[in-house]
Amino acid sequence: MKYRWPSGWRKPNNRTPNPSIVKKYYAECIGTFSLVFCGTGAMTINEITGGDVTHVGIGLTWGFIVMAMIYALGDISGAHLNPAVSIAFAYAKKFSWKEVPKYIAAQLLGGLLASSLLLYLFPTSEFLGGTQPSELIDPFRAFVLETLLTFFLMMVIINVSTGAKEIGIIAGFAIGGVVMLEALFAGPMTNASMNPVRSFAPALLSGHLENLWLYLTAPVLGALLAVLSCKWLKQPNCCEEEGC
Repeated sequence: MKYRWPSGWRKPNNRTPNPSIVKKYYAECIGTFSLVFCGTGAMTINEITGGDVTHVGIGLTWGFIVMAMIYALGDISGAHLNPAVSIAFAYAKKFSWKEVPKYIAAQLLGGLLASSLLLYLFPTSEFLGGTQPSELIDPFRAFVLETLLTFFLMMVIINVSTGAKEIGIIAGFAIGGVVMLEALFAGPMTNASMNPVRSFAPALLSGHLENLWLYLTAPVLGALLAVLSCKWLKQPNCCEEEGC
């Protein structure tokens, strides 16, 4: 006899997304939104006010928003907030390759929403906090610098993380501190992106796509080199399923 589901009930569907999985993507989206809105927002306000935020203020903003999002969302999604980090974790076998496109889609959505809101709030801004090499450095050298910056960042991330999740007091301070440090010393040269979405969103909304290629590729290369370095330094204990 065929069972009939009572009126008003919905038959279970194995394809219904697991709520906990959906929360991970939402966390990546809202986390990346917060990162781009605050970080590039500080740069945007600095631009339109003629420098009121200051370079130091911008560096502090980047560091503190990264730190805050790790503490807020690290136990939900890992608070990657960066396609280069998601790709590197997958390469290190600490994160599923199947999840990478979904994480990147969530990060991209968050970044674009943030830049769209900044465009609405500050329509006179030319760059919306986008990334461009300084006149003092050519694009190739900027590529090398961005690769190194992301290498340093990923070396810290992969050594303070648990699996692909950044949790605990040390992770927030360490990762946020590195972002702050690199924004302070390298910001005048390349704007210290270290994150493809952080560069792509304001570039697309502002229309300044020149040199975008280096900000999309250098962070991924730097993050992958950090994983390779970790594997070589810490064999066989680095980048295994249970930790690095």
